[in-house]
Amino acid sequence: MLELRPNCECCDKDLPPESMEARICTYECTFCADCVDNVLNGACPNCGGNLVARPIRPAAMLAKHPASTKRVLKAEGCAPRAA
Repeated sequence: MLELRPNCECCDKDLPPESMEARICTYECTFCADCVDNVLNGACPNCGGNLVARPIRPAAMLAKHPASTKRVLKAEGCAPRAA
């Protein structure tokens, strides 16, 4: 089950479970659409995999399986990735 992490690892923008701006890789690294498009060129800086839209968990299921509250942030930030 996806953790649904609450923030962008690059800029720390809040990404609530219903956010249409959240992007994830296969390891659930989580970034906002702005960082993915303008800084990371669509690739995860941690594993090199592609970043795709994170699915939305229906509200009824969030009550049963809540999103993570643990914030993950790259201390060094995210450097622009070569295209």
